[in-house]
Amino acid sequence: MTQDPAAAGRPVPLHTGTEPHLSPEPRDLMGALAEEHAAEFGGDGAGPSVRPAIAESWRRSRDFGLLPETRTAAPLVLDRDTVTGLRAGHPLAADLPLVRALLRDAAEASGHLMVVTDAMGHALWAEGSPQALRDATGIGLIEGFCWAETAIGTNGIGTALATGRPEYVYAAEHLTSVLHRWSCAGAPVTDPDSGQVVGCLDLSGTAPRLHPAAVRLVEAAARLVETRMQVRVQRSDERLRERYGRHLRAPRGGPGLLVTTTGRVLLGEPDRWRGHRLAPPVPGRTVVLPDGREAVAEPLGEVFLLRPAEPDAAEPAAPHAQRPLLSLCLLGDGQPYARLNGRRLPLSLRHAEILALLALHPRGLSGDRLSWYLYGDEGSPVTVRAEIHRLRAQLGALVGAKPYRLECDVDADFLGVRRRLDDGDVAGAARLCAGQLLPRSDAPAVRAERDELQVRLRRQILDAGGADGLWAFAQTDMGQGDAEVLDRLRGMLAPDDPRRAMVAARSARLREDG
Repeated sequence: MTQDPAAAGRPVPLHTGTEPHLSPEPRDLMGALAEEHAAEFGGDGAGPSVRPAIAESWRRSRDFGLLPETRTAAPLVLDRDTVTGLRAGHPLAADLPLVRALLRDAAEASGHLMVVTDAMGHALWAEGSPQALRDATGIGLIEGFCWAETAIGTNGIGTALATGRPEYVYAAEHLTSVLHRWSCAGAPVTDPDSGQVVGCLDLSGTAPRLHPAAVRLVEAAARLVETRMQVRVQRSDERLRERYGRHLRAPRGGPGLLVTTTGRVLLGEPDRWRGHRLAPPVPGRTVVLPDGREAVAEPLGEVFLLRPAEPDAAEPAAPHAQRPLLSLCLLGDGQPYARLNGRRLPLSLRHAEILALLALHPRGLSGDRLSWYLYGDEGSPVTVRAEIHRLRAQLGALVGAKPYRLECDVDADFLGVRRRLDDGDVAGAARLCAGQLLPRSDAPAVRAERDELQVRLRRQILDAGGADGLWAFAQTDMGQGDAEVLDRLRGMLAPDDPRRAMVAARSARLREDG
């Protein structure tokens, strides 16, 4: 590797950063790279014409057990219906028109191909000229095929996802021999909310027609998409701070945080914690705060509330000029409770059922309707009046009458899950879901809402959740014993993903128990 390439008489790609600038004789370069490729996989080691990023990728590919003739095309891993579902829920779907305007038009005009993948390297969109699509079909550079390094070795998509930076892969720089007539430029896209790579933008074409400057084009497109995603995140953050910030403004004896489902601190006491990124919270489990203490993650609508200790339950809530905010925590097997401007209020099962129904019907319910929702044909408005009287002893004038309604701003953890599903944020919905809605309730309307929410969450997770959504759902009480979810997740995770072994072990236990 220390030999002077010029002395060897070989044309060399001069490069700065990730962009290799080809010599004036690309065909000579292609031949030189082919020789280096043969030397590397013939046992002599990579020569000086191989860029460090490519040599490293070749080593990773070999560690995955891949060799130049291992595959004649990328593997097909997703059927058409699964691709359609993943497209609908993918974070890049909203910005696809922009990506097309930046990349597809250029690809069609030059006979190239635009490909957009998810974070696992699964191609979800492949668009370009008819000839480019015909050529790409032969190697699996179309929807449903996997282009991770673990699947097909060094390539512009998989290598960009592996390194987390834009990459250009030219001709025989590809690991697989069948790809040596191709070149590709890929750039990963990072979600500013989660901080995780969510996909890759790629331009591909036959070598040497795809100029190495294409990597700059896909990188610029990726950064523009990230900027648009950041704007949406900022708008969402302001809405969440406005809605839930009141829970931090009540008096308390220690620090507290409002945190997104992805672990970003929206608001904090002390304020210097705002902007920190913590581990993604899991309902009911502990999270390490920035000062090293631990706090239990408490779902609160669309966010999590973290405090190292509960405030005094007898402490009155702080006065507020705004309407009070009542947040209901009704998911999971624990005791249901509410938070009123930060103060925690335990709830009986019946009161939790009433509040859940009033939250679902903000315009109010008559006594007859509320009775039927709670008791079915056996109920009566007299019984409802008695329960409402007891609930008013706890919430006062916040419970109105004629019709029965909540005279405050109201939110609930199960409503937050519904909103996330409506917005297509399936992984966020799974992270918020601490369990079933009031699992001990027999109220007819509560049972119906519980069943509908569970079926909807599971269906959307399977259709469009992706690996992150499936993994989050698999951690819940509902998902940890779901064989179909586990099988789908195992098929999506890369062989070197540590979660794959855990999923396989759990699947094996389910088969043994079944």
